Amino acid sequence: MITYPRPLLYALGAVFSLYHVVLAFFSYRSSPPNPADLVAVALYVAATVIALWPGPALRMSAPVAVGMTAVAIALPLLVAPSLDPGASNGYSTWYIAAVGTLMTIVCARRRSLAAWAGVVFLVVHTTVWAGPVALATLGVIGGVAWVGISQLLIIELGRASSEARVLEAAERAAASWRAAEEAHLSEREVRLEQTRAIASDMLRRIAASGSELSDEERRECRLLEASVRDEIRGRRLLDDEVRRLVLDARRRGVTVSVLDDGGLDRTSEEESGRVLRELARALGGIRDGVDRIVVRTASADSPSAVTVVGLRTAGDGSAGALGSDDAADEVDAWVEIRRDERTPSA
Repeated sequence: MITYPRPLLYALGAVFSLYHVVLAFFSYRSSPPNPADLVAVALYVAATVIALWPGPALRMSAPVAVGMTAVAIALPLLVAPSLDPGASNGYSTWYIAAVGTLMTIVCARRRSLAAWAGVVFLVVHTTVWAGPVALATLGVIGGVAWVGISQLLIIELGRASSEARVLEAAERAAASWRAAEEAHLSEREVRLEQTRAIASDMLRRIAASGSELSDEERRECRLLEASVRDEIRGRRLLDDEVRRLVLDARRRGVTVSVLDDGGLDRTSEEESGRVLRELARALGGIRDGVDRIVVRTASADSPSAVTVVGLRTAGDGSAGALGSDDAADEVDAWVEIRRDERTPSA
């Protein structure tokens, strides 16, 4: 977001405003002021102080903006009646530049409508009082130009700030994407290392024996294959204790499916650790006689983090052996591990 030194801008505004007050008092050397002139100077000084008074918000409040416009209307009405529109008044027309400066400050503080209202009145008043030519000779056009430049600068600064915010958001998104990619690569390396640790011994034995394996070794290979599949599909549902319990269940002949659908991706490490401890407790509590266990994460908006289902295969078990989700299978155990509770509900 684009920022600029507000104290410096306030100081510049104060210097320009003070300059008009000095011009007003210089004009009083040739023509003594009347009460209306002094009231005009006092109003202008008070309005400038209020307009430049630092506050928490850059945008001027609506009542103050209306007050600034009222001052811009009052200054010509107070000073001009004592001047001769056909003569060279010198510094006595100080109020014209003063109104332009005050309205520029109002516009810079995000109240362009109030600023243009004051400038339009100055143009109309000067045209009626001294004629259209006086708009150039008395500096009214310069005041209008300063207000216009101020509004253009505000518009451009707003556009630049919006673009900067868009770029900042894009940079944050890119940083998040890079972090996610790095985390993905890191997790991939961890999974590969775990897979190597699981399968390397058996692969060496296969290579050393020339692929001549005993029935027990073939059975062990199938268990290792299932463990490798868990590392791919189980992701955040696995720790050392869960792996041990899943392997023990498979050694007993139980078909175990561990499926992480991403429901734990946004949980903290502490919460994930609690869920895994509850999962290990749930797996350890499933009774013998269960033919199939399914461990699966719930959706991210579900109050449950993980669901553990123990199924007893009906009939001769052929459907379960083929991986079918036969509706005749009996649910022997159902455990839901909640996201916000310390104990699972069963």
